[in-house]
Amino acid sequence: MLRRILLVVVIVPLAVVLVALAVANRVPVPFTFDPFNPGNPALTLTLPLFVYLFAACALGLLIGSLATWLRQGRYRKEARTQRREVQSLLQQNPAGPAEGRSSLPASRG
Repeated sequence: MLRRILLVVVIVPLAVVLVALAVANRVPVPFTFDPFNPGNPALTLTLPLFVYLFAACALGLLIGSLATWLRQGRYRKEARTQRREVQSLLQQNPAGPAEGRSSLPASRG
């Protein structure tokens, strides 16, 4: 049910806006990779404007995702370390985790 609501509320209006943007900006626009000689046809790419807009959005999403993934690296490292520690503690206790709980004092709270 949540997926259907997400589809109707977010994705359908976004698709309508993107289609309208693509239709309104379908005129071919030159993009040159040589700022000093803009007339060089070997380094000029001519595509509709909406292709450049969508490519810029996709590149922004990719760069943002990569930056987020890199910034969260220390948390993934800490999780790996703690996972290894739990595995080593479980291997040291051959009876399993249930027996270890019974030897702990009951907490009042």
